[in-house]
Amino acid sequence: MERSFKKEVEALRLGDGDTFHGEGILAVTKALLQSGVSYVGGYQGAPVSHLLDVLVDAEDMMAELGVHLETCSNEASAAAMLGASINYPLRGAVTWKSIVGTNVAADALSNLSSPGVLGGAMIILGEDYGEGASVIQERSYAYALKSSMWLLDPRPDLPTIVRTVELGFDLSEASHAPVMLELRIRACHATGEFAARNNRKGVASGLDKIDGPPRFNYDRLAHPPVIYKQEKLKVEERMPAARAFIAKHKMNETIDGDLSDIGIVVMGGLTNSVLRALERLGLADVFGASRIPIKVLNVVYPLVPDEIREFCASKRSVLVVEEGHPDYIEQAINVELRRADIQTKIYGKGPLPQSGEYTSEVLLEGLAAYLQAARPAGIDADAIAEQARGLYGHKPKAAAALGPLPPRPPSFCTGCPERPVFSALKLVQRELGPAHISADIGCHAFGTLPPFSMGNSILGYGMSLASAAAVGPNMTERSISIMGDGGFWHNGLITGVASNLFNKGDGVLIVMQNGYTSATGQQFMPSSLSNRDGAAPGMDIEKTLRSMGVKWLRKVRTYGVANMTKTLKEAMKTAEKGLKVIIADGECQLARQRRVRAEDAIKLKQGQRVTHARYGVDDEICTGDHSCIRLSGCPSLTVKPSPDPLRTDPVANVVDSCVGCGLCGEVAHAAVLCPSFYRAEIVRNATAWDRFLFRFRQTVIGWLGGYNGKTAPAAEPLPELKAAA
Repeated sequence: MERSFKKEVEALRLGDGDTFHGEGILAVTKALLQSGVSYVGGYQGAPVSHLLDVLVDAEDMMAELGVHLETCSNEASAAAMLGASINYPLRGAVTWKSIVGTNVAADALSNLSSPGVLGGAMIILGEDYGEGASVIQERSYAYALKSSMWLLDPRPDLPTIVRTVELGFDLSEASHAPVMLELRIRACHATGEFAARNNRKGVASGLDKIDGPPRFNYDRLAHPPVIYKQEKLKVEERMPAARAFIAKHKMNETIDGDLSDIGIVVMGGLTNSVLRALERLGLADVFGASRIPIKVLNVVYPLVPDEIREFCASKRSVLVVEEGHPDYIEQAINVELRRADIQTKIYGKGPLPQSGEYTSEVLLEGLAAYLQAARPAGIDADAIAEQARGLYGHKPKAAAALGPLPPRPPSFCTGCPERPVFSALKLVQRELGPAHISADIGCHAFGTLPPFSMGNSILGYGMSLASAAAVGPNMTERSISIMGDGGFWHNGLITGVASNLFNKGDGVLIVMQNGYTSATGQQFMPSSLSNRDGAAPGMDIEKTLRSMGVKWLRKVRTYGVANMTKTLKEAMKTAEKGLKVIIADGECQLARQRRVRAEDAIKLKQGQRVTHARYGVDDEICTGDHSCIRLSGCPSLTVKPSPDPLRTDPVANVVDSCVGCGLCGEVAHAAVLCPSFYRAEIVRNATAWDRFLFRFRQTVIGWLGGYNGKTAPAAEPLPELKAAA
């Protein structure tokens, strides 16, 4: 795992009379346990990856409540879990990443929302919208609209988040519809406190099992002809029931203000950002009181018409703060007001941009533009606009003097086992010419950025091989598809490999086997060496591919650049038709470093010998060509001024962040570059033999230095011995 939450999850045991302190994800988990869930599951993805990590770390505690935990192979399997709530009074929650996860789960969600649910069913979404996101810029709102699933967007405030989760299950059961709870990154990591309640067991659970299925009821199936009646139930019964529940329990909030002729309607998740912008303009305080009345939509779908009309009726104009496009909420509010013949002018897209994240600067500018257009009584809108321009246009003198910062694109971690594969691909394409490369979601997507810049398409997680299906037959050279082991099990096995074999496709597939779903925090997967229980899952990518009929298959250590280059050339040039698979094998370096550091700490404490490798560059041999840097892109490989006063070009240099993966030397060897790299082994708790070898080598080096007319430094006994190789 990226980190352990073993310590934090103990707070989940708090009960009546206790105060919970922590961050948003822990608060959501606590709310689930207080709500009496019977099952939880999901698939990891930012910004809610650690929700699944927390659930795994709290598995023993959940077992005491009879809660079943499923770490699913993809979002579709997680969504299908909610089928338990269709016929039984079982409350359940699943989680995944934003729109991309909802896309994968869409089939199951549609078939879930049609018959509806008896037990509360909740989907917790990490809403990953904005410039810091790692996925396509779409929102989950459209799925809520099309399938009549209610969408909750709680204000980033722990008591509000917890209350919304608990009421969300009640709302789901009152309206017999699944609910979606979207958590933006600020909500996930917001810290605070709330009054805890006792955890409770579900109506039925692993401790109190259901005694057999209910009497067969065809109406509970998403199948003709009952689907036509179910569509009417969504609109005529479930929607009114949901609206009545939302209004009765005041799930949406109203913040009163003295500037009563204007107002703001805001999505719950953006409330704190709006209040902060108003506070900077002198129109709110740091405790959330605002001079402008605000309607906070903790439930953004469905809207409650009476609430919207009541809030807007007495106002000349209202600003709708809705991030992203299309402007669903703004349109819906306009429709409701026109139906009621309320002539309040609605602003939204216009003062605020149609797309993009509503950052602090964007909200300052948008609020100022709205106030200038609305001209409310009691404030000087022009003065506020001038104040806003001063705030978002202000740059510290030091920053202004520096000018724009250079671009700093993300890259592979130091020592990542996937970087050598792209080095090999670069070498192969230098010799054979450019190839079409289908990229994929995962760490390996960094290969699309400099210095590699490889990848002609990204169509979805595990979709690389499928996305090359129509490319290969129309090109003279074979295409290359890149897929992670996480993507392989998530989607690639069926949509890519099975389809390719069935259609007798010809191409090259590289499967990056690093042992974890690394990009989301090193969670375990079917082919990991161990699972969350410490036992081996027993599934293997190589055996799976062979059992499906893959004939041409090679397994290559990723750090062996020369061997990888040779294997890639063979795959591209062989006359043999059919899918050619290269399993690029190398453990995720982050996971390895965490494991090795812990193991070494134990060994050092016990006085055992510990070694680790470091690499360096001989300044006198380095040519200053820097091909090694362009071919590897390692963050630890950089440049420094040449110590030779007769050479002006900088030389390559390995800095202290080196983890000793050996890629720099492997690239230099495979690309036939200058032999300037050396490997040093650092020994701690050195043995007598180590010390003897150290002194012997220093003596020999001294002799050779003297032979060449140089004087070697005298050897000194060191607690850490470096043996050059």
